[in-house]
Amino acid sequence: MPSIELPDQLLYLSTAELKEQNGSYVIEVPSRELQHGDLQRGETYTVALFPTLTSKTEPGSKQEAPEPPVQKGDVREVTIENIGSHGDGIATVEGGYVVIAPETKVGDEVTVEITNVAENFALGEVTSGRSEAGHGG
Repeated sequence: MPSIELPDQLLYLSTAELKEQNGSYVIEVPSRELQHGDLQRGETYTVALFPTLTSKTEPGSKQEAPEPPVQKGDVREVTIENIGSHGDGIATVEGGYVVIAPETKVGDEVTVEITNVAENFALGEVTSGRSEAGHGG
C-alpha cells in the first residue's frame, strides 16, 4: 500500500464522494467536524485529493456507507477532545468517528466500553482512566 505523508497541521481527513451540485462539484464535510472547532463555516481551506485504494464503483451506483469502526462491547482508549452540548465528552477514533463518553472533560484519557453504535457516533461507558481531578459519582 503506498504511503502518504500528512502535515502536522492536518485538520480533517476523510473519504468522500465528489458530487455535482448546481453546476459545481462539492465534497461534503460532516457537520460533526465543525463541532470539534478545528473547522469553521465560511473559512477557506486547502484541499488535496487522492485516489482511494478501494475498488471503483460504476457511475450512478449507490455506495454503501462505511461500517462504523467500533462495535458494541469494544473497549477503546480515547482522549476527550471536546465537550458536547449535553456536557458529555467527545473523542474521535479512526476516520474521525465520534465516541461520546459521559462525565469526562477535555484532556481526560479514558478507557471506554462501547455501549451503543450509530452510523456516525457511538456511546461509551468509562471503565477506567478518569482525570486526576476526578469526577463526582
